[in-house]
Amino acid sequence: MSVLRGIKGITTVVTGGASGLGRGAVNKLVQRGANVAIVDLPSSKGEEVAKELGSKVLFAPADISNEEQVQNAFAQVKDKFGRCDAVVNCAGVAMAFKLYSINKKSLIPMDKIKKTIDVNVLGSFNVIRHGVVLIGENQKDTSNQRGVIINTASIAAFDGQIGQSAYAASKGAIVSMTLPLARDFAEDGIRFMTIAPGLFNTPLLSNLPEKVQKFLSQLVPNPSRLGNPEEYGALVCHIIENQYLNGEIIRIDGCLRMPP
Repeated sequence: MSVLRGIKGITTVVTGGASGLGRGAVNKLVQRGANVAIVDLPSSKGEEVAKELGSKVLFAPADISNEEQVQNAFAQVKDKFGRCDAVVNCAGVAMAFKLYSINKKSLIPMDKIKKTIDVNVLGSFNVIRHGVVLIGENQKDTSNQRGVIINTASIAAFDGQIGQSAYAASKGAIVSMTLPLARDFAEDGIRFMTIAPGLFNTPLLSNLPEKVQKFLSQLVPNPSRLGNPEEYGALVCHIIENQYLNGEIIRIDGCLRMPP
């Protein structure tokens, strides 16, 4: 008897699923036969993506830092699919800035720091809170499991570069919450895992000049290229399947260690 959990027929919520890493996860999950709810900003291409992928995909618009919108999104998931088996937290913001420029005597506004923390940290907590409510309604399976929540950090949590103090702090928080959350919900049969991606070919990087993309690719030891979002998606699928993965952070970065 296989101890791996099947993906066909499960229901997964993917925040930030309209583009980038989230879209890579959505594509892989749909290919494997899962129902998927894309939770992304109303201004995103979420509705377009859902229509493209068919009736097993729902677009539930929400800003993850808004509690009421996230609660409504999970209500839509329950109305359409009746349950939730996995949550993949991909939504986030990435802003680079130094707190203060001594030469320019320019102090960064607190609003920029607050935005990074509000979306990346509090937004993740917001999704997790409502995710465990819906997953908690599931009956435990034969492996005593109810579901899994997968958060997305970054290698910046470990190798933060110049200008990344706020971003690295926000992603370090995601790393730090993984084990205690896994312990908090162990008796309930809900696993928690975190993926820390390196440099991926997402809209954020694909809009950079080709020369810059080539330089970034050369920083990656092996394979010497940018990651593909569907490689992230494949790891998401494996984490869902492999129920012995819990309370851990997995780097997916081609052995990259970022310079200052």
